[in-house]
Amino acid sequence: MTEKKEAIAYCLTLEDAYEDYPFHDPNWCVIRHKNNQKVFAWIFDRNGHVWINVKCDPRWRDFWREAFPSVIPAYHLNKEHWNSIILDGTVPKEEIRRMIAESYDLTKKGKS
Repeated sequence: MTEKKEAIAYCLTLEDAYEDYPFHDPNWCVIRHKNNQKVFAWIFDRNGHVWINVKCDPRWRDFWREAFPSVIPAYHLNKEHWNSIILDGTVPKEEIRRMIAESYDLTKKGKS
């Protein structure tokens, strides 16, 4: 997975997810839950690659960062709870999907 449209398409396969552009900037797409409007994926272009910010359990945060050099503390978000995945082709698609799904699960609770 290296393209923004592929990342967005996968996120939208998750139940009750929708695409939003809250900053009126086409570079920044967020994927939210319909029931609580919480963001589980921030998708944007930076330094020539697509990046995805995903929420992660702090117990897994360092595992992902150590397993893949392209998983780093999140750009523009709380680095304790969020990671950035740089889609440069070095992180397997299955692992990207796993991290997105974990973020989805962590942000799903709580209705507004």
